[in-house]
Amino acid sequence: MATLVTHCVGSTMARVIIADDHPLFRAALKQALTETLAAPILEAESFEQLLTLIDSHPHVELVLLDLTMPGNRGLTGLTSLRSRYPDILVVVVSANEQLDTIRQAMAFGASAYIPKSMPLLELQAAIHTVLAGDTWLPADIEQAVTQTAAEDYEEFAKRLEQLTPQQFRVLECLADGLLNKQIAYELNVQETTIKQHVSAILKKLNVTNRTQAGILFKQMLSTSDTNH
Repeated sequence: MATLVTHCVGSTMARVIIADDHPLFRAALKQALTETLAAPILEAESFEQLLTLIDSHPHVELVLLDLTMPGNRGLTGLTSLRSRYPDILVVVVSANEQLDTIRQAMAFGASAYIPKSMPLLELQAAIHTVLAGDTWLPADIEQAVTQTAAEDYEEFAKRLEQLTPQQFRVLECLADGLLNKQIAYELNVQETTIKQHVSAILKKLNVTNRTQAGILFKQMLSTSDTNH
């Protein structure tokens, strides 16, 4: 069994966890972050260890997450973290530079997507940006993602027009994180009716699950508000 790797100094509260199964890369990240953050940095080499660290260190603010570390399959770890610990910022650090993966990671709540090929100085700047409350992408990737995201939202808006008024209300509840039972209570209908609405919504919006539907809906509303 792998040994849990931690770095704590005295009683100082840890703020950051580096989650990656490559020791040399963790060491490089730790060195870069130590120069900019006045706090101890924790390390995990599997997703299971990452969850253990988060549960035992309630002051953690930021996780640097590798997409292919043991226990993490693609974006499943990201969605799990965002669901279980919504107050923790997650920065994806990955060798995968495929645009679709980057777009999905940002759509699922990543605060930044940092390619492993990026110089450490840029990584430091990215972390500062995230801790200041903003999202971050490399300039060239951001331009491409913004363009494709605008096209996606336009397509998503067209699909929204296919929803009935009741289905639209259900989608709003999904975006607020309500369960089927809660939505049924809010709309004064049977839970089976809500299940039918959810299935129809996913089909019409061409998404795979309710979380994705809610995230896209909220992001589209946010983009709309920003443009007005």
